[in-house]
Amino acid sequence: MKKITIMILLSVLMVSVFAAGAKEDSLQTIKQRGTLVIATEGNWTPWTYHDASDTLTGFDVELGTMIAHSLGVEPVFQEVPWESILVGVEQGVFDVACNGVGYTEERAEKFLFSEPYLYTEAVLVVRKDNTTINSLEDLKGRRTSNSPNSTYAQLAESYGATVDYVDTLGETMMMIEQGRVDATINAKGSVDSYLEEHPEANIKIVQQVAGEPVCFPIRKGSQSEALLEAINSFLGQARLDGTLSALSVKYFGADLTKAN
Repeated sequence: MKKITIMILLSVLMVSVFAAGAKEDSLQTIKQRGTLVIATEGNWTPWTYHDASDTLTGFDVELGTMIAHSLGVEPVFQEVPWESILVGVEQGVFDVACNGVGYTEERAEKFLFSEPYLYTEAVLVVRKDNTTINSLEDLKGRRTSNSPNSTYAQLAESYGATVDYVDTLGETMMMIEQGRVDATINAKGSVDSYLEEHPEANIKIVQQVAGEPVCFPIRKGSQSEALLEAINSFLGQARLDGTLSALSVKYFGADLTKAN
């Protein structure tokens, strides 16, 4: 029901965006409105999640808030399923996505991307008693679990796996432990956080996989160029003054701001 409600809301908002004139300068619109509308999942530790007091937090939440303040506006986070995030950005429902979005050439055909602000590391995860999957090459003919249209799902499919789609990392790990799927490819930082929170989890990492540059996607078009320039300007300063590195260490335990 939650998914259906969200998709209906997105459809209504999309109509409103087009009716209002989507070609207006995005940055000017944001400043006039006084808010930066940010799409995020809210359930992907340590990128975007709820803490013990149920407050939305995480690496991307803090960074998104900093970006909004650098523009002189307040952040408004909209928590939606992964499959709705990029659709909403593409249609102008959200100004930007702050959700560990990896850059790919395919996505660059539909979105403008900021400069990379992190470079992820990925891992291949299986159940502890699994001795037959030790590398990506072993995924052929197996079942994996990931969010729909994620780069990790696409990677698994490229190695011959069939992907079962889920919304959260917790669901993925549960499916592995229950034997409903054989493996998952996922962000190392998120898997490390999961294992820290669930030391009893019946899973193990069998391979580290090359990651990808993580960027902020915004709607493609000339109306977004000023917003892209403003975001890149902030990221450049945050890299120079150490803000990005400090934030990475805070949430990932390591400086992931440099290319692997």
